[in-house]
Amino acid sequence: MRNKPLFNYGLYGATVLFWGTTWIAMTHQVGVVAPEWSVAYRFTIAAAVVFVWALAARQRLRFPGRVHLLLAAMGLCMFSFNFYFFYRAAAFMTSGLLAVVFSMTVVLNIINGRLLLGRRASPRTLAAAGLGVAGIAALFWPEIERFDLADSGTLGLLFSLAGTLCFSLGNMASARAQMLGLPVLSCNAWGMAYGALAMVVLAMLGGAPVAFEATLPYIGSLLYLALCGSVLAFGAYLTLLGRIGADRAGYVTVLFPLVALAISTVVEDYAWTPVALVGVALVLAGNLLVLLSPRRPLPPVAAG
Repeated sequence: MRNKPLFNYGLYGATVLFWGTTWIAMTHQVGVVAPEWSVAYRFTIAAAVVFVWALAARQRLRFPGRVHLLLAAMGLCMFSFNFYFFYRAAAFMTSGLLAVVFSMTVVLNIINGRLLLGRRASPRTLAAAGLGVAGIAALFWPEIERFDLADSGTLGLLFSLAGTLCFSLGNMASARAQMLGLPVLSCNAWGMAYGALAMVVLAMLGGAPVAFEATLPYIGSLLYLALCGSVLAFGAYLTLLGRIGADRAGYVTVLFPLVALAISTVVEDYAWTPVALVGVALVLAGNLLVLLSPRRPLPPVAAG
């Protein structure tokens, strides 16, 4: 493809734009409908659209059982439990803070890439990880200082960290799928379907009542999250992941927290403190340190 760098920048920009705005939409999903059902509705819609898209693009949708195990793992981590945890966290935290915690994906991708894909972390990368952890600690210092599982801020932090870890593990599954030459659209379609199914099972096992909020904010945010935040954003992000690697694709998390924090400041009246400013600066500095580090070549990976 001609002008590959410009195409990568386009994928990067689209991901930042969509994911930077989905956090405020997510807050409209919290309330009447249990998180399990909201996530299930979101990815049922998204899966249906992507299946049609994959068929129109003539991408193969039939895979052997071992591939479906990989796609199921991708779906559980990237299209269900990560969002379930973030929807739970959204009841306790502003949308901007959720995005900042999610920006730790870039660090977790590097750690999990070392553990699961055999990629080594450089001293510079470890320093960046330290900056990121210090920034999160500064942002949530009041909750850390009075750590109590019953405290809303602490619960929000724990839920959002769990969601970020799940998302990073999903990145590893997607990277593995693309190493095997599997098409992105088909992987997304099956992954979203498995994710939606997992949430339905979780809702039924947990006794969450079936509900739907027939209001404009809920329906509008649901459609935006399904179509823009899932179909388009994940299509762009996972294509970028396959082109430049999981660690560098995670750098979108450097910019979209700034978009989310700007929206949160205006819409949710997020109150900035000197410590919060330092925390955000440390998180972004850690991510940028990784971004500016020299690219290491990928080690050979055996297929199968």
